[in-house]
Amino acid sequence: MPNRPCKLALEDGTIFTGEAFGADGTHDGEVCFNTSMAGYQEILTDPSYTGQIVTMTYPLIGNYGVNIEDMESRGPQVEGFVIKELARRRSNFRATAALEDYLQQHGVVAIEGVDTRAITRKLRIQGALRGSISTEILDDAALVARAQAWPGLVGQDMVQRVAPEQIVQWNDGFESPFAMPHRQGGGRGRHVLAIDCGIKRNILRNLVETGCKVTVVPPNTSAEAMLEQKPDGIFVSNGPGDPEPLDYAVGALRGLLGKVPVFGICLGHQLLSLALGAKTYKLKFGHRGGNQPVMNLATRRVEITSQNHGFAVETESLRKAGGVPTHENLNDRTLEGFMHRDMPIFSVQYHPEASPGPHDATYLFDCFIDMMNSGRAPTAEEMAAAQARLEGK
Repeated sequence: MPNRPCKLALEDGTIFTGEAFGADGTHDGEVCFNTSMAGYQEILTDPSYTGQIVTMTYPLIGNYGVNIEDMESRGPQVEGFVIKELARRRSNFRATAALEDYLQQHGVVAIEGVDTRAITRKLRIQGALRGSISTEILDDAALVARAQAWPGLVGQDMVQRVAPEQIVQWNDGFESPFAMPHRQGGGRGRHVLAIDCGIKRNILRNLVETGCKVTVVPPNTSAEAMLEQKPDGIFVSNGPGDPEPLDYAVGALRGLLGKVPVFGICLGHQLLSLALGAKTYKLKFGHRGGNQPVMNLATRRVEITSQNHGFAVETESLRKAGGVPTHENLNDRTLEGFMHRDMPIFSVQYHPEASPGPHDATYLFDCFIDMMNSGRAPTAEEMAAAQARLEGK
């Protein structure tokens, strides 16, 4: 295939020119960066990236191809993909396709041959920027104008773009021989309703591996409808964008709090905080990568975590709402987890299902089982004890 020019324009007027290796087209989004050295397929298919153009800081991408097992949703969710260099030869016995073919098949505009360090440095200094990526609009001024016209993520309901319309049962656990060894099924017989705001499949697999029966429901499902199913626990998933416009999800959670144990991850953490009366705010450039250090505040133990979010919970407003912080980001001291002092509620801002560390944080699914069994939120000390049990200590 002949070389195809591709451009990335930022709202501040900066233009990056490179070569297209994905589909032809034009897409707009918030330009962000991810510091992971591997896992590009999981990143591409994570629904939390809806509305975003993702820049990979690791310089060589595509060396192990793509495969069906590692997809976190039905297909790529990003608005665009930006890398330094595409690996021309894939080398992995699990690969079923080349990255460039996969992106072309799914209509993802992707650019290589640009200075990803310069993009990352700009975003670190200026904060997240609106951008447009295109193989069609090659006039610099026109592409910058398009980026400036995009409304951005703040105030937008991005969840509706990825949310399901129907209630479904999820029965699949881990199938890959490289997955974490199966648990003892401590949640056997427990019925969990998973509120799908853009849920990653590995979250559902982890819930199944604990022994739970898992029912996935749309985020606009009412509290009454969920309680009618007599769940033993509610899980609130990750998802894209700003949590504040999601009044329907926040309202439903308010109707559930104190009536059934609730566990949230990422956007679910933010929605639970809003339901309690806390506040959220937009981070300057967000946390995205598989190497974010998080400290358990009770034990001072550090976990290496996977993260993908651009918004955070205001800690003091959460304290006033009855939340007790359990985890803190060591890079910027933002809130990474909390439990409620009176109700069976806990959540984390990071992604325990994404094999960080590689398994530093999967104990949180066992904490969810413990909470359903005890009827009270786990303390930070109890979370650390669950982590030690999972590690065989």
